[in-house]
Amino acid sequence: MKLGLMSAAFPGWSLEKLAAWAAENGFEMLELACWPVGKAERRYAGVTTLDVVDFDANRAKETKAILKKYHLEISSLGYYPNPLHPDPEHRETVINHLKKVIIAAGMLEIPVVGTFVGRDKNKTIEENWIEFEKVWPPLVRFAAEHNVKIAIENCPMIFSNDEWPGGNNLAISPAVWRKMFEIIPDKNFGLNLDPSHLIWQFIDYVRVVYEFKDRLFHVHAKDLRIDYEQLYQRGVLSLGMGWQIPRLPGLGDVNWGKFISALYGAGYDYVVSIEHEDRAFEKTEELVIRGFLLARDVLRPYIH
Repeated sequence: MKLGLMSAAFPGWSLEKLAAWAAENGFEMLELACWPVGKAERRYAGVTTLDVVDFDANRAKETKAILKKYHLEISSLGYYPNPLHPDPEHRETVINHLKKVIIAAGMLEIPVVGTFVGRDKNKTIEENWIEFEKVWPPLVRFAAEHNVKIAIENCPMIFSNDEWPGGNNLAISPAVWRKMFEIIPDKNFGLNLDPSHLIWQFIDYVRVVYEFKDRLFHVHAKDLRIDYEQLYQRGVLSLGMGWQIPRLPGLGDVNWGKFISALYGAGYDYVVSIEHEDRAFEKTEELVIRGFLLARDVLRPYIH
């Protein structure tokens, strides 16, 4: 298993700068944010570490050279939009860009693209399956044509009032995942598993690892602390808003020894990629760096 990081917490850093810092500080893999340039929509979304627009053989060669120089690998390219957005124009725009991310991954021989399934937040889960069955089977086939696996992150995407009531990502729970894989049994369609999103839904993150071991393509290392005072004040039907607090690994409620033990037990042997969304370590670049180093030191004893 290898220790990696998601680049979205370093907006403005070039790939060269990120690779140099990561290599110097003991990281082995990079997960590169690939949003369209200048398309920031929310915190940590909209970062462009690798611009995949008009990506060609020369840029692929240049990118590979940077990674080789620092003895690093790219674990995945990440782009997390809403491909089931109810507005057809928006949906088409994000799907077209997602295809560009997939093409770039294929050219770079990167095995995984991380993304969201998406969701119409004003429709039920059952109603969303209708659009899922239209949008996702051809996207998964497109990825297969480029030798790429699609890894769906399990984030509910309900952190603000404009994502209320249903959230912007359908892939939130084991029942949903089973249905996803029933509709799309293709072997290149799986999960980018983030245990923090299971904590606040009170879902057993160890059991998940074993049940879905054949669909684990990528793992995010993000922690979460439940604020029980705010849970008392707001109630569970607030769906986490105000009482779930994203933290760096080691500062929340995930038992990383148990979780990583389960990964080993289930046969997972790829990356554990630190995703930094901890507000206590984001106000300055120095704090962001300290956060990554703290998370590294928490996780490193488990990862070899």
